[in-house]
Amino acid sequence: MTTKSLIEQLKWRYATKKMDPNKPVSEENVAQIVEAIQLAPTSSGTQPFELFVITNPEKRAEIRKVAWDQSPITDGSHLLVFAAWDNYTAERIDAVTTQMTEERGELPMLNAYYDTLKKTYLPRDASVNFDHAARQAYIALGLAMVAAAELEVDATPMEGFDPAKVDAILGLSDKGLRSVVLLPLGHRHEGADWLLPMKKVRKPLSEMVTRID
Repeated sequence: MTTKSLIEQLKWRYATKKMDPNKPVSEENVAQIVEAIQLAPTSSGTQPFELFVITNPEKRAEIRKVAWDQSPITDGSHLLVFAAWDNYTAERIDAVTTQMTEERGELPMLNAYYDTLKKTYLPRDASVNFDHAARQAYIALGLAMVAAAELEVDATPMEGFDPAKVDAILGLSDKGLRSVVLLPLGHRHEGADWLLPMKKVRKPLSEMVTRID
């Protein structure tokens, strides 16, 4: 475990372009990254997405073919696929309420809160609800990348893929899910990644941040 500060680790991380297939990520480290995803905050605690952790070489090769041939998908040891609910339903929201009750006990306002949530969410168009669920998955993606950086595991977030084809490869439609973002995990190939030696470039805080006191 590193003793560097979190900011130092975030400066260390980058969107790794070439991973070393001979350096797999330990299952212990993957478990910690997955737990960080589980602990991510989501709107109303609904956790409206599922995570697929793929090590199967054939599946990853199939996904690479529909993801702009990006090599980290197969050169990394694990591929995380974040798949959001395709819609909010009464059953899905009721399942959240049931778990809350089972783990926290009966709370006077709990059912009323989630009944109001259903009245708000269920009449909306499915595309609006999917977009909302996808944004919750992105919160978890951010925590996954921070957790990976802390463990000095390389992680490359990817939107460059055909979601419909990834959905078909993983059978997501049958589960009421749609793929949102990919996150290969691995270790950088020190001698083969053109991006590794380059300086990290970010907007200066003076341009990014406006303080309103």
